[in-house]
Amino acid sequence: MSRTSAVELLAEALHAEPEDVPADAALANTEGWDSLAHMRLIVALEERLGRVLDSEEVVRLTTLADVAALLDAGQ
Repeated sequence: MSRTSAVELLAEALHAEPEDVPADAALANTEGWDSLAHMRLIVALEERLGRVLDSEEVVRLTTLADVAALLDAGQ
């Protein structure tokens, strides 16, 4: 469930369709995942989780798997 949510949040941040988000999406290899998209992702995650992410969490979110893990931990 959280992987689907992670894909949806990342797609929204990238202004892309969920089916266009690769399974191995990462900050280093995904077109459009720049600092602005990263901040859009952070804001979406904070809204979904109902809390502010700390700076360590923000820095650690570099892959789709990281986003899914954070969602799993927050539920």
